[in-house]
Amino acid sequence: MLYLAQVHKNEFLEQHQLRLLARREAENLWAIIPEEAFILLGKGKPMSEKLLLLVELSPTGEIEKLEDATNWVLYLVQTYLSSGITPDFLQQETERAEHWRQSLTLQNQDLARRSLELEARREQIQALEESIKRDKNGHQKEEQSDS
Repeated sequence: MLYLAQVHKNEFLEQHQLRLLARREAENLWAIIPEEAFILLGKGKPMSEKLLLLVELSPTGEIEKLEDATNWVLYLVQTYLSSGITPDFLQQETERAEHWRQSLTLQNQDLARRSLELEARREQIQALEESIKRDKNGHQKEEQSDS
């Protein structure tokens, strides 16, 4: 699993550790890790304090890969932030999509209601046609019996 982590110095153990900040849930979905979670790097791996890294962890929690996160952060800035995609913009788009979905739902319900009304009217017309045919046939039989 891929994590965003920051290097910290553990003064007590006199070695560096990684504080896990976020975890990738899907291709473009990350979850912030609210609790403090640390992984010791060991004494043979000196790194700059506060450095951001992308860390690939095995299912058992072992570090499989460490990569400087600078290029990844720059990619995020270039892809999302330089085009004006802000949290406010995303919220507005989400609200707009929800209004659109609600409007389509209402239109669909209205169409369904109209369809039911048309079906009921069609049945009424058929019933009237049947009634007229019966009345017409009844009148024709009366005329024939009168003759």
